Amino acid sequence: MPSTPSVYGVLHAVVPPLARAVWRPTITGLEHVPETGPVILASNHRSFADSVVIPVVVPRKVVFLAKSDYFTGTGVRGRLQRAWFEGLGMLPVDRDDTKAAMASLDVALGVLARGEAFGIYPEGTRSRDGRLHRGRTGAAHLALTAGVPVVPVGLRGTEQLQPVGARWPRLARVSVAFGEPIDPRGRYDGVPLGRARRLLTDEVMAAVQRLSGQEQSGVYNDRAPDA
Repeated sequence: MPSTPSVYGVLHAVVPPLARAVWRPTITGLEHVPETGPVILASNHRSFADSVVIPVVVPRKVVFLAKSDYFTGTGVRGRLQRAWFEGLGMLPVDRDDTKAAMASLDVALGVLARGEAFGIYPEGTRSRDGRLHRGRTGAAHLALTAGVPVVPVGLRGTEQLQPVGARWPRLARVSVAFGEPIDPRGRYDGVPLGRARRLLTDEVMAAVQRLSGQEQSGVYNDRAPDA
């Protein structure tokens, strides 16, 4: 008896072709994303739409973490919203709970252990001033712990696709650039773990800057209440 298609399978068969036809994004370096196996996609963060744009242009499933609020709505709207985020491959996380946020790293390691692609924003939250902010070391922690490559991603134009405060995406010119994978395996032998995380993070963010063309702020990006 044939299996019932998953929500992800159904949506992924419909949404990406439709979104690409409407947005017509410019995509470069897609060959740098491995077709199979665990990998981290580390991107700059300019819009809420980023977590839709990347899965739309990558032919394989990319798992992102999303605010748990998106999965707890009630009624028809709540069910549709939950199905939408689950269909995009997103997993819920309570960003206001420190323990849950720490546990999200374990969730990410589970994604990588299954041989899947995991998407993450080292800046932590959306840039509101257009600059690229200093990367936090979570992506490097995952890469070093799981022994998997990091593919840097540079997004341009998504802040116009869905500006901060906008409820729905708009038409805008969007480009997505994927850089060469950065493989940490064997590169930091003998280096203290904290130092290795910082070095790898800075290397990833330098690659993201080259792809995105953003000015670097040199400071961390504090999360706004509604980010």
